[in-house]
Amino acid sequence: MTYIETPRPSGNGQLFTDLPALGDDRAAHILHRSRRCYLILNRFPYNPGHLLAVPFRAVTDLAELTPAERADLMEIIVLGKEVLRAAVKPDGFNIGFNLGTAAGGSIPHLHAHIVPRWTGDTNFMPVIGQTRILPQALESTYDRLRAVLPGVLAGQRRAPRSRRTATKRGRKNH
Repeated sequence: MTYIETPRPSGNGQLFTDLPALGDDRAAHILHRSRRCYLILNRFPYNPGHLLAVPFRAVTDLAELTPAERADLMEIIVLGKEVLRAAVKPDGFNIGFNLGTAAGGSIPHLHAHIVPRWTGDTNFMPVIGQTRILPQALESTYDRLRAVLPGVLAGQRRAPRSRRTATKRGRKNH
């Protein structure tokens, strides 16, 4: 019921600029803000934990992003994937963009989907066919993801040094 009663942003077509302006990240389901982008729970998830990585600036194509925005968007996509890995332990991920209405884009503001997947869950065709499943309330998912976020962020801050050490020893990290 909470999902149905969640306040909806104005219908002015600026959903991804309206949500960060609400001033209440929990109500908006914004998990994390970086300098140029934010990570938010999808209100119409394909799987529990379905996240969106969204630049603050309203653009419709990757080519419109500045190099700094592109880098920040990729960092927040990786952060989202790692938060999901820690919180819900998926077997895999679908990560991508729907650019243009013919490709399934429904909001004219660039955003990346980060969809956790489990062996035996629904296949990706229902995602394309606009099928939605909602086995867990968004608020519960939000709380679960927020709980692991500090640890994931701390691990990311330490990761570059550990990757350099592993590379120096002749091992590759992929």
